[in-house]
Amino acid sequence: MNILITGGAGFIGSHVVRLFVNKYPQHRIFNLDKLSYAGNLANLSDIENKTNYTFIKGDIVDAALVQKVFTDHQIQAVIHLAAESHVDRSISNPLEFVYTNVIGTVNLLNAAKEQHKNKEASFHLFYHVSTDEVYGSLGETGMFTETTAYDPHSPYSASKASSDHFVRAYHDTYQLPCVLSNCSNNYGPYHFPEKLIPLCINNIKNNKPLPIYGKGENVRDWLFVEDHARAIDVIFHQAKTGSTYNIGGHNEWTNIEVIRLLCRIMDTKLNRPKGTNEKLITFVKDRAGHDLRYAIDSSKLQKELGWQPSLQFEEGLAKTVDWYLANEDWLTNVTSGTYQKYYQEQYTKR
Repeated sequence: MNILITGGAGFIGSHVVRLFVNKYPQHRIFNLDKLSYAGNLANLSDIENKTNYTFIKGDIVDAALVQKVFTDHQIQAVIHLAAESHVDRSISNPLEFVYTNVIGTVNLLNAAKEQHKNKEASFHLFYHVSTDEVYGSLGETGMFTETTAYDPHSPYSASKASSDHFVRAYHDTYQLPCVLSNCSNNYGPYHFPEKLIPLCINNIKNNKPLPIYGKGENVRDWLFVEDHARAIDVIFHQAKTGSTYNIGGHNEWTNIEVIRLLCRIMDTKLNRPKGTNEKLITFVKDRAGHDLRYAIDSSKLQKELGWQPSLQFEEGLAKTVDWYLANEDWLTNVTSGTYQKYYQEQYTKR
């Protein structure tokens, strides 16, 4: 099968690409990524020379390019992860999120629809990867299920909600084989350091303030990124078309609890006196539309397809810290922007 993975140079996407390239040598994996600030081919340096892997630099907002990729490579399945995903950026520039997350998704759906009409192409599946943020905010109790009504509160979550609706509409209107999944907050290796955990790891390492919105009382359900990649693998191969699955880690923590745990772990890892890193915690003005609590009920995925998260948060966070401390060159290149200059030069030469 010829499988297109969009956004495969990003955080979650790179883990999915690596898993599929290594686990399924019989498939040809095509990674389409525009290499924005969050896309980094260094995330995939260990598999870049695999014979069943091809990288394609391109933007899903470019409809002609998307159609050409489908035609040239006879794409038979899509795992769509390419998205603008940082809430703060969506507040300052919402239109960019509309273009990538909505228009880009529809461009892919149109190309897949044309491929599906071609009986010789044997189009298999359009798998759309989404977020729990489309459901809005929870109170102190309850969990998001696959039937929870959508209630997005930020331009980011609104754009993802829109893309989800388009995927379901193409399934119902054009009989395009589609599945969706909505995941909780991911963490782990290769996470771009604008997000909470890698940002604070880097700041602790450099003795910089740890900015926490409000009082740090916002609750998130944390999912180790490799567990998410395994869930995508299971859903891709086993789910019935038209179905939706929630993917969560069953690890609810307030933001301040996460950072205090991270501080304690890094006190030990960096051989600093106990309590040293907590002194770096700095509370800042809360962001607009900040949802109080997310919690995912992934029991449907567990019962129907047999997936289970492999790590509890404390273990996964320690593993994540170990990776960042062992890969300081990666972190330095990302925070300095060196990685972007290098790969842009490589593709300009081509």
